[in-house]
Amino acid sequence: MESNQRRVISLLVDNQSGVLARVSSLFCRRGFNIDSLTVSATNDPTVSRITVSVSGTEKELQQLILQTERLEVTRQVFVLNESMALERELLLLKVVANVTNRAELREIAGIYKAKIIDLSPDSMVFELTGRPEKIDAFLKLMADYQILEQCRTGVTALERGGMHQHMQKPAQEVREAQLPLPGMRCR
Repeated sequence: MESNQRRVISLLVDNQSGVLARVSSLFCRRGFNIDSLTVSATNDPTVSRITVSVSGTEKELQQLILQTERLEVTRQVFVLNESMALERELLLLKVVANVTNRAELREIAGIYKAKIIDLSPDSMVFELTGRPEKIDAFLKLMADYQILEQCRTGVTALERGGMHQHMQKPAQEVREAQLPLPGMRCR
């Protein structure tokens, strides 16, 4: 039996209303739970980048990618290579802080290079940016304290190095190479 794998998929899509709903709806219809999803602007104002973290078998993920590529709003879809990708998340975390635990909390923040962005008489707010594993480890350690609120952005990622092969194909060339879904007619 094939095991589930976590993959980070990057999509370059048309920057227009309703695109995120169409993409997330496709993932939902295919039975995928989205672990994290971020949408951002790119250097081209007509293009947005959607970064999705999902888990599934290799076969399921390949099918999902093929169907995502066939959406008319999709320009490029590529799976980020874990060893070649720079992944980051942002965490904002508010915990109860008083005179007895404030020094401990500052020490933990220093170890993880988290910034203290707000200090109140009864709480502290931390900002931490890093790989998902770093965020998870910080949260595990902070679970010993009373967490009041947390907000986590989800993964955003780019591949290392210069222009990659997936970025060099014009969108029209990618669309022409795509085959129709089973049961659909060619245009």
